[in-house]
Amino acid sequence: MGGLTDEELIATSRARPKSSEAFDALDELFRRYFSRVALWCFRLTGDREIAEDLSQEVFARAYENLDSFQGNSRFSTWLYAVTRNHCTNRMKSRAAAPVQFGEGALAHLADVRQLDPQTMLEQAEAVRAVINDALDETEQKVLVLHYGHEFTLDTITRMLGLTNTSGAKAFLVSARRKLTGVIRQHRAVDSRRRR
Repeated sequence: MGGLTDEELIATSRARPKSSEAFDALDELFRRYFSRVALWCFRLTGDREIAEDLSQEVFARAYENLDSFQGNSRFSTWLYAVTRNHCTNRMKSRAAAPVQFGEGALAHLADVRQLDPQTMLEQAEAVRAVINDALDETEQKVLVLHYGHEFTLDTITRMLGLTNTSGAKAFLVSARRKLTGVIRQHRAVDSRRRR
């Protein structure tokens, strides 16, 4: 099978689906492209384990949707489009997923059991309002992706397509500076009220 073109391998898998020839043809495509797809995923995520998982998911998705390959472009072009779309969608869904905290992180949080739900909602809305007012959209995204979802700054730079010299780090530093200023102002106002 190694001497066949990508298109011939696809034709073989389509001609005799679920046969050993079809399996061998798909296996050959996997061998040809897995390392390139994995490298593409690694460049996007910056994490070897996540890239490997995404690569396997890409091939599963490609095999499931192989009938949609029309042959209007090279197979590799189609496969890289599948890779790009799958990785982008997974990274977006991961960024939108709720943040999970371990028990260690919970020990540092205030005991909110004594707060009524209305007070908790008001506090959460106040924090959101401060972040929305103090930070621009990119700073907000970088802050959430880095602290909320624990993405590396390099990964965030790639995800958001940041082209500035320092990438996501510059936006994170700016966000911290702005939020520190807001906290100082709040403490100063609170201190004056107590006098």
